[in-house]
Amino acid sequence: MPAVIAREKLKTKKILNVILDTKEPPVARCRLLSKGIEPYHRLYLDNDNIEGDKACLACGNCVDSCPVLRKEPERLVKTEQRTSFALESTVGEDCEQCYSCTLACPQVDVNIKDYIVDEKVIDVIPQSKKITALDNYFMVIAALIFGIVIGAFLAM
Repeated sequence: MPAVIAREKLKTKKILNVILDTKEPPVARCRLLSKGIEPYHRLYLDNDNIEGDKACLACGNCVDSCPVLRKEPERLVKTEQRTSFALESTVGEDCEQCYSCTLACPQVDVNIKDYIVDEKVIDVIPQSKKITALDNYFMVIAALIFGIVIGAFLAM
């Protein structure tokens, strides 16, 4: 049985990599890979059982978290919807692949979010070695000048 689970996880990771490497907002497809609404996400309605439903809640979290739409809010004039489909249609191939929409969606499974954070999100912006060397050089000069000023102040 564990071999079957391992193969399923490998297959899911391959599919997830294809989705995340496509240059458009991945939130809707990641939501469809998820299990759907969990009991702790449930909207408490009297007779409706929505557990496992994978439809977009239209909460707007993905729209609010998108840096493309924050930079160009005029794109939102096209639609008043706050769904993942509206996000895909307004952003399209201009997606920056930051995955903030997927991380903000309450219906995307935590294991998918963990995979994105662990494997896809870049932690730091690499700095040029020249800039780092110059920073150290200027810091030494600043420390030297600061030391001279402090020494002159204490000598008085």
